[in-house]
Amino acid sequence: MMPDERTPHDADIEAIRRELADSYDEEFELELEDERLERLEARSDEARPDGLSRKIYFRELLRLQHELVQLQDWIQDRKLRVVVLFEGRDSAGKGGVIKRVTQRLNPRVCRVAALPAPSERERSQWYFQRYVAHLPACGEIVLFDRSWYNRTGVERVMGFCSEADVEEFFRSVPEFERMLVRSGIVLLKYWFSITDAEQELRFRMRIEDPLKQWKLSPMDVESRRRWEDYTKAKEDMLARTHIPEAPWWVVEAVNKKSARLNCISHLLEQIPYGEVEHPPVQLPPRERHADYVRGPVPAEMYVPSRY
Repeated sequence: MMPDERTPHDADIEAIRRELADSYDEEFELELEDERLERLEARSDEARPDGLSRKIYFRELLRLQHELVQLQDWIQDRKLRVVVLFEGRDSAGKGGVIKRVTQRLNPRVCRVAALPAPSERERSQWYFQRYVAHLPACGEIVLFDRSWYNRTGVERVMGFCSEADVEEFFRSVPEFERMLVRSGIVLLKYWFSITDAEQELRFRMRIEDPLKQWKLSPMDVESRRRWEDYTKAKEDMLARTHIPEAPWWVVEAVNKKSARLNCISHLLEQIPYGEVEHPPVQLPPRERHADYVRGPVPAEMYVPSRY
């Protein structure tokens, strides 16, 4: 059967197959070390249905992650402060990109801020106050998995704030972000864009997959019903908060793997960096003392060797 002769049922089966394969790939790549790449290429060099071969994807991911390590060194060396906002619909793939960015970086340098719903006390504060507490010091990167833009998204659509609150946010946020940039912070804002059909597929996959059901909250389910409301809110947000000092960058995210590579490569292009020279590491000889005797460890303290 030619591709244009496939039935809607065939297309659904193919989409589910790709989603399952991608899920397995995610788990595999998180454990993948550089020396395993050749083995992977020898075993799996076929073209992916989405046009991105597994060989190219893993090679590019590892290359970009090496560049991220260099960027991390540069940020530490030059005492830069970097903030990256990741926004988008539920299941748009923000978490997957954040995971690949942080995978090989030092968690003391690059950390993720994923704030829960505000407490009663936080709701009485200046809106930006709880976010300010998570901004980076010199030599740090902070990735916001959702950010102060919650006000124009879930809070607005779900009625957790008033329209007056939203209007005040739109008046305040350009000045707030200009202040951050004037203070020397590098501020990047990414919106992950997926289609209606793709979000429905990803939600259904989460419903069916016991390992991913925890990702689907009642709020996520309700967002599915309010797709058009979220679309209007997103369009308003992008139009009113896309400023020269802190522009929005839209990531086409229907293809998860391409979105990851595209976003990481773009992020790297936004911060000029170079290689930082490090003195060679020399391991000193271990001291040995004739009177040292290593004590035995009780057998009951060992974790059972089941594998």
